Amino acid sequence: MPFSLRTTGPAGALSVGALAITLIVGCSDPSSESAPEPANPSPEQPAAEALADTTTQEPAAPSGETTGGDGSAITLNALTAEDMRQADLPGELGCQFTTDDGQVLLIAMGNVASSEPARGVVKVAGYVEPVSAPGGFDGITDSPTFNGKGKTVRIQVTGEPSEGGESPPRPATLTYDRADGAQRAWPGEWRCGP
Repeated sequence: MPFSLRTTGPAGALSVGALAITLIVGCSDPSSESAPEPANPSPEQPAAEALADTTTQEPAAPSGETTGGDGSAITLNALTAEDMRQADLPGELGCQFTTDDGQVLLIAMGNVASSEPARGVVKVAGYVEPVSAPGGFDGITDSPTFNGKGKTVRIQVTGEPSEGGESPPRPATLTYDRADGAQRAWPGEWRCGP
């Protein structure tokens, strides 16, 4: 399933965007914030729909509170069909983390029996950002750790599959660690397969 991640000036666009978000969050009153408006659904079905059985809406995913760091919140947004379509993730098989309310927060692809890392994406404060984990597809099937610029994203599988089939989902927790020591966790499920 081909994906592509596009930015203008890779480091510049993400750094400027991250700085702007940090400044806005730092100056805002958290008690007055409301949930973002969902995006309009896309009329086209992306190739990624085989991996991500989700809508194209983009509400902020619910979870626990951010702890540690500089006090600013960690915000992960649901990946939309367009985000998944634009990512360029090489690999034969993939995995995804889906929250308890059905929002996809991370997708990753890799090759079986490969020494190349698996590649994935998360959407941090509205920006799609790359992450990777060692060991190809085999390295991401059971409690992987993904690394990216200024972040570590850990998936901890917490139980056995609740259903059968070739690619059953398993209960899991996604924990996002920011470079400044901030951390936030989301409950959900980890599903890997074709």
